[in-house]
Amino acid sequence: MEEGTKGKKTIFIGGIGDDVDETVIYEHFAAFGDIIEVQLPPAPANPSKPTEIKHRGFAFVTYSSPTDAQDAIDNMDLNELRGRVLKVNQAKPMKSLQPPDGNRAIWESEEWLQEFAKPLAQSGGVQGRTAQRAPSEEAEEQANNEEPDAMEE
Repeated sequence: MEEGTKGKKTIFIGGIGDDVDETVIYEHFAAFGDIIEVQLPPAPANPSKPTEIKHRGFAFVTYSSPTDAQDAIDNMDLNELRGRVLKVNQAKPMKSLQPPDGNRAIWESEEWLQEFAKPLAQSGGVQGRTAQRAPSEEAEEQANNEEPDAMEE
């Protein structure tokens, strides 16, 4: 199964109440086609109530065909389920944890380095700067280094 095809078969269901579980979702959404999978992502565990398992208020349902998924969206979006209004639409792929190229420093790009970066000897780096100094600047620096420190006696 291709990744793009899978995304078109999966729907997002938001606004689910705490009393809804995978069975309830399956019962209400099976009317629109063959369901492959129902996912209710769990909420972070509450340390004071370790036996209590809650979900995050949304679910994903994967159908066997994109037309079944679209039928579920068309019929269940903005409908009620146990007193809560549902928001049903196409599931979008999860954003990756790695930032997109727009958030990287430009010098991390190989193309930028090849175009603009020069070897240190050509760029006038530390050695290049000292080699390009005028002789009068070097003489002045030596004179400053030879002067006795005013604090010493």
